[in-house]
Amino acid sequence: MAETETLTLDEIEALAFEALIRAGATEANARPLARATADTEADGVASHGLAYIPIYCEHLACGKVDGSAVPRITRPRPGLVVADAGTGFAHGAIAAGFEALIPAAREQGIAALAVRESYNCGVLGVHTRALAEAGLLAIGFTNAPASIAPSGGKRPAVGTNPISLAAPDGEGGTALLIDQSASTIAKSEIMKHAREGLPIPEGWALGPDGQPTTDPGIALKGSMAPSGGYKGVGLALMVETMAAAMSGATLGMDASPFSGTKGGPPRTGQFFIAIDPAASSGGAYAERIGRLVAEIRDEPGARLPGDGRRAMRRRGARDGVAVSRATLDRIRAI
Repeated sequence: MAETETLTLDEIEALAFEALIRAGATEANARPLARATADTEADGVASHGLAYIPIYCEHLACGKVDGSAVPRITRPRPGLVVADAGTGFAHGAIAAGFEALIPAAREQGIAALAVRESYNCGVLGVHTRALAEAGLLAIGFTNAPASIAPSGGKRPAVGTNPISLAAPDGEGGTALLIDQSASTIAKSEIMKHAREGLPIPEGWALGPDGQPTTDPGIALKGSMAPSGGYKGVGLALMVETMAAAMSGATLGMDASPFSGTKGGPPRTGQFFIAIDPAASSGGAYAERIGRLVAEIRDEPGARLPGDGRRAMRRRGARDGVAVSRATLDRIRAI
């Protein structure tokens, strides 16, 4: 078993922040990403947490991401905010966009944020949860470099393309958090297995020949298995439409990889819709969402999306998070 070291969430944020600063990011760019890294580790999604910091730092060095970028926020319509990330980190652009999106949604009942010229936004649910904690129902989309082949094809055309919905509980938290990709598993999990020299379970990915494989190296040369077959491909296309076409971002088929130094900035995108439940439900939202959540939780053994991460966050805030020592050594070397 790999050796681990337990860190508090503040220590995780501080470590990520220091590494990003040393790699060339400004404080304005490093802070939102470091904070999201701590949140991601708290959620138990280690593949997208500190393990990604060396990759972010590598991309700062090779120019795949501009650590000095300043997001440009515009308001082309009253209900639409646009954030041009300027090939910088997605986290800073999303945070800046939310500063305009939240009051717009409260004032009008609904508003949207389109983010373009962006980068890997990490765990999408971290961002939608922030909107839910502000009292808004949030739907988020983010596209990624192509890694899923269409039904009947072998050549990747769309990314793993996550979609997320976060429903507020009316008390500053989330009643429901759905965060899932269009693939059976996140590509970062296959990358993690490749780094550790471990095979992947069958059903995660296909080789270049379109056949299932358990070799992560071959999988990374092939395509990700879509979740639910053709339904996963349809979901990926929906997200591609929202996060790329609707935001003016680069299509996944044209984006450079989120790993390695090949290619320039990926220039991918995100799209968020924020809705004030009080404006749309006639005052019934709190009762309806409360009943829905209670019905699922009341059944023994039934699981509600987001409950696992919520429990992990509470445990992480109380006890800290066990982090791979190998990951920590790579970051501390920076």
